[in-house]
Amino acid sequence: MISKLAQVMLYVEDQAAAVTFWTEVMGFEIISKNKNDPSSEEEMKWIEIAPESDSATTLVLFDKKAIAEQSPDLNLSTPSLMFFTEDLKSLHNNLKQEPDIFVGEIVEYADYNERLFNFSDREENYFAVLEKMKN
Repeated sequence: MISKLAQVMLYVEDQAAAVTFWTEVMGFEIISKNKNDPSSEEEMKWIEIAPESDSATTLVLFDKKAIAEQSPDLNLSTPSLMFFTEDLKSLHNNLKQEPDIFVGEIVEYADYNERLFNFSDREENYFAVLEKMKN
């Protein structure tokens, strides 16, 4: 039986740039780095990141081209991910200062006591951030 969502795999064009975006812009931590088979001529590197070292779910960044060659039938689309924050306005303002990324306007859902916005990484993959507002 499944007990939790452990990892979400993101297939990226440029792993180094993706790591920089997620760690320097979004404040994630590198949890681990590895190679699937160090003896192989093709090095399949992956980098596991998370908002905090003890996060229940992590993101694993894989090189999209290498995965496509290894598994041509695999769907390499970016999943629709929603992150949570406790300070939406501050995160929104910080992201608006970053070049080369889109940051949407904050949308408030008063009926649900929530507000959110979407943003892109530098590869134009889109994500959303949600804040549960305090009563």
